[in-house]
Amino acid sequence: MPTLLLALGVLLAGAAGTLALAAVPRWGARVGVGGAIAGCALGLVAAVRVLLGTPAAPLHLAWSVPYGAFALALDPLSAFFLVPIFALSGLAALYGAEYLGGRGDVRATVSWLFFDVLVASMAAVVVARNAVLFLVAWEVMALASFFLVTLDDEDERVRRAGWTYLVATHLGSAFVLVLLLLLGGGGSLDFDRVAPAAGPGLLVALGLVGFGAKAGLVPLHVWLPEAHPAAPSHVSAVMSGVMIKTGVYALLRTLTLVGPVPGWTGPLLVCLGAGSGVLGAVFALAQRDVKRMLAYSSVENVGIVVLGLGLGLVGRAAGAPGLAALGVAGALLHVLNHALFKGLLFLGAGAVVHATGTRDMERLGGLYRRMPTVGAATLVGAASLAALPPLGGFASELLLALGAAEAAASLAPAAAVPALVALGALAVIGALGAAGVARTFGVVFLGTPRTPAAGHAHEPGLAMRLPLVLLAAACAGLGLAAPWLLAALAPVVTPLAGLDAAPALAPAAATLRAVAVVEAVLLALVAGAAGARRALLARRTVAVAPVWGCGWAAPTARMQYGATSFAEPLLRTFRTLLVVRRRIAAPGGPFPAAASFGTEAPDPYRLRVWDPAFRGVRRGLARLRWLQHGEVQLYVLYIAATLVVLLAWTVGRP
Repeated sequence: MPTLLLALGVLLAGAAGTLALAAVPRWGARVGVGGAIAGCALGLVAAVRVLLGTPAAPLHLAWSVPYGAFALALDPLSAFFLVPIFALSGLAALYGAEYLGGRGDVRATVSWLFFDVLVASMAAVVVARNAVLFLVAWEVMALASFFLVTLDDEDERVRRAGWTYLVATHLGSAFVLVLLLLLGGGGSLDFDRVAPAAGPGLLVALGLVGFGAKAGLVPLHVWLPEAHPAAPSHVSAVMSGVMIKTGVYALLRTLTLVGPVPGWTGPLLVCLGAGSGVLGAVFALAQRDVKRMLAYSSVENVGIVVLGLGLGLVGRAAGAPGLAALGVAGALLHVLNHALFKGLLFLGAGAVVHATGTRDMERLGGLYRRMPTVGAATLVGAASLAALPPLGGFASELLLALGAAEAAASLAPAAAVPALVALGALAVIGALGAAGVARTFGVVFLGTPRTPAAGHAHEPGLAMRLPLVLLAAACAGLGLAAPWLLAALAPVVTPLAGLDAAPALAPAAATLRAVAVVEAVLLALVAGAAGARRALLARRTVAVAPVWGCGWAAPTARMQYGATSFAEPLLRTFRTLLVVRRRIAAPGGPFPAAASFGTEAPDPYRLRVWDPAFRGVRRGLARLRWLQHGEVQLYVLYIAATLVVLLAWTVGRP
């Protein structure tokens, strides 16, 4: 615990130093970046020590806030979530030093204040053991990320994205507040002494809405595709890779506090996860903005995590230790995998935007030859997202598929049906994910440049390339090390699965070891073949020629598949789930001068659900305008009258 407290102190000191040196942008940014990297390194050490078996003594200090206490604890579940928080945030800080370094303005410098506060608040969320402290950290996290999202607030689209995020996160916070109050119904808001004042069903429902909004579960996801493209890319990586996982952590912590979990929770989570996974993948395929596409991909992967948690609860209710352990372990492993490959992909997208000035995939192409390090690292992250072996995404989804297949074959229908739903969803998500990876990487990095900006792209500096290389290596290493990591996850899985997870995970670990051996052999063969090819071609002249143009003497970039045309056949299958707007300027006259065609896929849940709902609320509130006279004395009267009513109600209670 002392090391973690030191890490939080370093992060907050970096934030304070940035604010103090804001008038000297270069030094203020250096202090903020240095505080972030140093604090994340210290916090990572503290978390890894706990995961390796070193206990950390809890901390409980008095706090003058009513019902509040400065109560912190670092158990295996908290330590597990701290690892991706600190690892990805530290690499993102290094990347952001160069990404924002060219701006040199006060606004970019002050953004490091909010970045350091964001990292510290995320860590505080997962170690807080008092409801008031948790809620304070939760709100600080929301506000710090809001100011980071709206860094470039001179753009009207960025302001709209920021307000969308702020409204969504505070609507979720309202449900979280009610949940925490009901958990503390016995008089104490410390997590180790809660006495819920409501049934577990209501508490789980409140947690699903409140924390599901932060995690990005459909239909509560509408802020993600707005906020992530608007934020700087290193902030998008942190928000998508780890901040939304605080919602997953909070949901898991809630399940450990509410008492016996209702039997419907597992099937409901499987359905929510399957829906979010499939819809997120479909919505991602319809996007041409590369960062918006990655935001929808986060909806897809959070769906996979929640699906795994649902399988674990189904196995726990059915008395199936294998399914319970595999579901929870697969979900947790995917939390870690998603942090790595989604952080890598957002940083890769940021490098592309930094080099070309555009996020539109239709204006890119041919970047692999111009940005080989970024291209190779992004390919690794994309392959992990598509769950291709031998990468980490394959290992976590394989665990979920193994558990679901075993349950579907051996358990009663009450448990077999959710398992079959999970298997079908994983198959569809995998197919759509592979198509999305082929589309995005092919359109952005392969072929020939579609615009002069893409043709003049270049590699970023070392500070932006190094995090990409490290994250790509981690994606590959995690896939091969999954069998041994699974054993280390047993202490985290045990309280969530309700059983000793080590024996239940042993067969899956053996399967993963066999898979890892095959993967290692195949990698060795591929490396040997590549080495032999290189040796054979070393003494020969290798010529470079244009790609065959299908009979055209002078093919152009306009003849390549674009992002929209590549996805069109697949999207026809899911056209009832999408809203696609087409902009057509048809050619006219005997000698047409110009013509164009474009598509846009806005979020259907925002158009069909949330926008109409908020318009209704706006109309309802407009009818109360008569209360706003603009006279301060009347407002004071309202307050006084409210206090009198509350006092009378309190005195009159038995």
